[in-house]
Amino acid sequence: MPSRLALCLFALAILTISPAALPVSGNGSAYAAASVGNTNKGPSGLPLPRFVSLKSSRVNLRIGPGLNYAIDWMYLKSGLPMEIIQEFDNWRRVRDPDGTEGWINQSLLSGKRTAIVAPWQRGKPALVALRANAEETSRVVAELQPGVIGKIDVCNGDWCRMEFGAARGWLKQSIVWGAYPGETIED
Repeated sequence: MPSRLALCLFALAILTISPAALPVSGNGSAYAAASVGNTNKGPSGLPLPRFVSLKSSRVNLRIGPGLNYAIDWMYLKSGLPMEIIQEFDNWRRVRDPDGTEGWINQSLLSGKRTAIVAPWQRGKPALVALRANAEETSRVVAELQPGVIGKIDVCNGDWCRMEFGAARGWLKQSIVWGAYPGETIED
């Protein structure tokens, strides 16, 4: 039977070579590692970083990639956009709109693209115009509060057509968190 010291040293060795020691995309900025035509690929073969959304209305964010790691946070909103910045096995290291990072099992993430309107302006009185067309002078179809989440239909690199309940229209891509500047997203 192995000694307690041997088990501790083994556990320490595993932690030392855990995914925390793997290279991480990004430097803390939501857009820092992203670029149009990004060729960085994770073990899944998909680009890193990339945006996804939460499938479930109860998702645990863990401090490491596995069920044996402590839960750091619980998300209670399905559809919340997340940025995948690292992959390990079936775990994804994600960053939320507030910059919080942790690990979520891939089965709880969806490829459906969502975005948050100007999360950096939450709590401020300014409203954001949702426009009928991808033009600054286009008719306003709705006024959105910063922090509201919508489904992305299409992004052309400068504007995104999004749905917010019954309202559908265009927003400048630079004011949403969930699509990279210059990124195109097709229906």
